Order: sequence, then C-alpha cells, then structure tokens
Amino acid sequence: MPLAAQAQQPTSAAPAIPEYAAGTGDAWVDRQLADINAYAARYPEAFIDELSRYAGARPAYVEALLRNHGWKPGDVYFACFWAHVTNTSCRTLVRARSDMPGAGWKAVLDSLQPPPDNLQWRALRHAIVASYDHWDRPITLDALLKRQLGDRAQRDAARKANR
Repeated sequence: MPLAAQAQQPTSAAPAIPEYAAGTGDAWVDRQLADINAYAARYPEAFIDELSRYAGARPAYVEALLRNHGWKPGDVYFACFWAHVTNTSCRTLVRARSDMPGAGWKAVLDSLQPPPDNLQWRALRHAIVASYDHWDRPITLDALLKRQLGDRAQRDAARKANR
C-alpha cells in the first residue's frame, strides 16, 4: 500500500457508542426524547420537577428509574407523559416496557389496549413543546406543530391569556 494511503487509514477504531433510539414511530418525538436525555443529564432537578408537576410522577419514582434501574431520561419522560395523556399510570407503562426489553415504544404501545390514537399523540407532542418552554430550551417545531401552537411568542401570549 502506498505511504499516502497508509496515512489515511485509521489507526484504531473507537468503539461505537449505541445511539439512543426511543422507537416511538414518530421521528420528531424520537429526536426530542434524545435531546431530553442531554437536558436531564445537565439539569436533573429541573427534569424531575417537570415530570412531577406536569405528568404527575412521584419524584422518588423518577429518580429510582434513572439511578437504580438505568432508564434513560427520554424513556422516563415518554412513559410518564404518555401515562398522563392516556389517563393511566406511569408504572403501567414502565412495566409494559420492562416486559419487552429491546423493543421500541411503538411496539410497547401497540401491545396495549386500547391502542394509541392521534389525539394522544397530539397531546404528547404538545406536552413536549410545553416542557421545552418551561425549561426555556429552544425547540424546532414541525409544520403541523407550528400551525397548532405557533412560535414561542405566540405560545407565551396564549399562556398569559389563559391565566
């Protein structure tokens, strides 16, 4: 092999770090859940407070899932907020996911009765946007969410009007 070609060859390959994949079946939700992992790593108290205040999760339960059971924050967020929008318990979703190790959230939800509907997905997507607003974290909305919720200034104005 010529010397120039040898110089371009990597000397050692770093081990691949598995990328987080929530597997909800909604690419926008999956991206936000991956970003929530990064946010929660930096601001764990704000993350736990969000789940407690707006999804009704017990802080000790959230901490146990994260610290003792190795759950990713995005998965805890999804379980607790999906439970909130479907009027079930976070524990029910955690058990269902635990019973299907390696499965994505879409497969878990498809195994439940009744199956998820569009209104629940809409409520979850709106909850994610609201969380980002609470955290004052930038978020890119897809076209549908832009039509439904508007930009940050419009969302803030709507919240003030509803107080």
